[in-house]
Amino acid sequence: MGLSTESILGWTRVSVLLLAMGWAAWMDHKDRRVGNDHWLVWVKPALFLWALDLIAQEADWTVFLTASAVVAYASTSILGRPTLKDLFAGSRIDVLVSLWYVFSLAGIIGGSLKYGDVSPLDVLVGNETGPAALWWGTLSGLLTILIIDFAWRFRLIHGGADAKALMLVAILIPSWDTMPLVSEQTSDSLVALPPALALLMWGGLTFILIPFILLVKNILNSNISSLADLKLSWHASKMKLSKVKDSHVWMLTSVMQLPDGSSKVYHKSRAPRRTPTDEELDNSIKELEGYDVEEVWISYKLPLLVFLFPAIIPLALLGDPISHIMPLIGL
Repeated sequence: MGLSTESILGWTRVSVLLLAMGWAAWMDHKDRRVGNDHWLVWVKPALFLWALDLIAQEADWTVFLTASAVVAYASTSILGRPTLKDLFAGSRIDVLVSLWYVFSLAGIIGGSLKYGDVSPLDVLVGNETGPAALWWGTLSGLLTILIIDFAWRFRLIHGGADAKALMLVAILIPSWDTMPLVSEQTSDSLVALPPALALLMWGGLTFILIPFILLVKNILNSNISSLADLKLSWHASKMKLSKVKDSHVWMLTSVMQLPDGSSKVYHKSRAPRRTPTDEELDNSIKELEGYDVEEVWISYKLPLLVFLFPAIIPLALLGDPISHIMPLIGL
């Protein structure tokens, strides 16, 4: 049984996503930083695959320029936005980017004039197919990028690398039609999240496993010797005090001053809202060394990208989690 063009493009997309996200997750885990160069490299195969897909579907110029608008909006997270000051100063890059915006906007306007009589609801329920459905589906990518951007600006997504990764997913996998889904439940579902937001939800669901993993780890390492340790074991772990400074962790153990003037070693139940400076951390470590503390409780700084990477597997095999959850609750 031969593979169709759609299947080849779909599995190529999944392969590119695994490579791009796997590499980014490794850098985020090691250095807590993913440079813009990484996204500039991997957006190229994403754009190439999207262009091939649109060509195969015989998309017209409005669809291509609307897709360009999606990429242009996403590019502001890396290139920034051109300013009037830079334009009047004759900045070549800002002039080119501004022209890019103008041509992309022409695609949205042209598409709205050409396909505006088609209701997006008809596209959603499958009553409309063909060029109009393709244009509306491409335009929906702009909404996905907008949601990701707003979530980043309002700190619902804390890391810039996390937001840029989701924007890459929105460009690489603009719709479920571009995915080689093993499960047909997503494609048959009336309501489904866009693939980029579905990946975010799958990544969030993996956080549920963290307390159980940490509990088992603490039991195996004999870190639980009291009720207080049991309370910490669900979200924290123990580490040698000498390793804290070189690790991506928050230290929960500190020295607390008591009202009678004495002090004791105390284990906080939550990570600090503000990450301590190097000087503050050094002072805390010295205080604990004065009490002959060798091990402390710590909370890991877990980057979202580390959870988004393995979430690609259920995304590719099962599709949108909402399409599986809704039938379970009778919707």
